[in-house]
Amino acid sequence: MNPIPDDAAPAPAIVLVEPQMGENIGMVARAMANFSLADLRLVAPRDGWPNEKARATASRADHVIDAARVFDTVEAAIADLRFVYATTARPREGYKPVRGPDEACATLRARSAAGQPTGILFGRERFGLSNEEVGLADEIVTFPVDPTFASLNIAQAVLLMSYEWTRAGRDADAGPRFSAPEAPPAPKDDLHRFFTHLESTLDEASYFHPPEKRDVLVANLRTMLTKAGFTEPEVRTLRGVLKALDYRMAKETR
Repeated sequence: MNPIPDDAAPAPAIVLVEPQMGENIGMVARAMANFSLADLRLVAPRDGWPNEKARATASRADHVIDAARVFDTVEAAIADLRFVYATTARPREGYKPVRGPDEACATLRARSAAGQPTGILFGRERFGLSNEEVGLADEIVTFPVDPTFASLNIAQAVLLMSYEWTRAGRDADAGPRFSAPEAPPAPKDDLHRFFTHLESTLDEASYFHPPEKRDVLVANLRTMLTKAGFTEPEVRTLRGVLKALDYRMAKETR
């Protein structure tokens, strides 16, 4: 077996959303270490952190466990990233472009080589990611498993993506077939602030009607706007548009 080559391009962050068991986190860390991934991010782990059960099952992947970071929300966990995949086994009709692991990791390689921090979201052991959480990602990645038994545990899913990441870097034939955009997308933190501003402006304009449909309308807007891959200058321009509208509405209500 050939040794895994050193990578110049930074590997994607692995983001576990509300992981339930320390043992599963440890097995994820072990899978990451197998393929030289080290950026583990935990969103509201059920049993808290640090977790000795995670360390015990990490099989000496202590460097991944020690460097793991904990966040309260998915938005905070991906705030510094430019491109994010959401893993899901369930169809999400009308949501996002759907890729296989090989194509997804080729894209991650291209974007990392262009200096864009990337990440992959993995959902809860019991029911995966919510539609709202999938909506925060740019695209979906799913695995070509038997549809009659599509269940993967979280460590298996991380292992598959970690392997494909390494293979995409080692095998020239599996490399990206296109170049990443010259203008990188805005950091997720900027995009999330834009969403918050937009939703506040639309609240003032009484757009969300009837009120009970607000959550659905917000999710649809976020999904649509995430697909656009706005750059930092574009997000700044859109924030400027919203500020002008805010000013005009405030002036008219005086």
